[in-house]
Amino acid sequence: MTSIAVTGATGRLGGRVARRLSAAGVPQRLIVRDPSRVPRLDRAVVTRASYGDGEALRRAMRHIHTVLMVSAAEGEDRLEQHRTFVDAAASAGVKHLVYTSFYGAAPDATFTLARDHAATEAYVREVGIPHTFLRDNLYADFFPLMTGEDGVLRGPAGDGVVSAVAQDDVADALVAVLRDADAHAGATYDLTGPEDVGLHEVAAVVSKATGRQVTYHPETVEEAYASRASYGAPRWQVDAWVSTYTAIAAGELAGVSTAVADLTGHPAMPLADVLGV
Repeated sequence: MTSIAVTGATGRLGGRVARRLSAAGVPQRLIVRDPSRVPRLDRAVVTRASYGDGEALRRAMRHIHTVLMVSAAEGEDRLEQHRTFVDAAASAGVKHLVYTSFYGAAPDATFTLARDHAATEAYVREVGIPHTFLRDNLYADFFPLMTGEDGVLRGPAGDGVVSAVAQDDVADALVAVLRDADAHAGATYDLTGPEDVGLHEVAAVVSKATGRQVTYHPETVEEAYASRASYGAPRWQVDAWVSTYTAIAAGELAGVSTAVADLTGHPAMPLADVLGV
């Protein structure tokens, strides 16, 4: 039996986890949509399956003890895909499901996508698979990408703060859980950075990291929708973008957890270190 299966190995987070497991000599099965994009890793077997294909997922997860379920790509059918995956895992006999959820996941969360994560967590509990949930805060790595070409980080976050976490720290925490899953059964971990930072401070750090002047403009909600209208994105996507900032304003992404250090044995990385300042 291959004890661990990893999804999302062609992505930023799943790829980090897969590389760490390979470096540690841990056998793994990589479940991906496009095997041609998977990096060559020692002791890794690649299986093709997408989150919407229940039968392919069942085949991919047979004889697997622990599976890492990286949340599906954002989309209107994301929750449906998650339910299909969970059903397939249960049918395949998976003994432990590790799910990457979101900080503050709740049915009434301000950040709209956090509601999908809450519903997924509830469904995992309903199905009854032993599980561990890791609730990642915003990824600190993404702040430069959230900055416009004009050097402005804009959004209706007010003077709120966020305890953004490094993707490398999340990957380290996931590997620790995957390698000893039974010890974490039923646990929910909030994964954060070591500090709460406001977006003015974020802009200053991004400025140092990129070598260009970056400022933060606290938009109104109305301004936020107007400034994003030109992208032509569907309403649910714009709601998600805007509510990322309103969740910060509401204080729902603040608060520092020790979970990264507790799970990995090393402290969480501050924003400056994540961005290489």
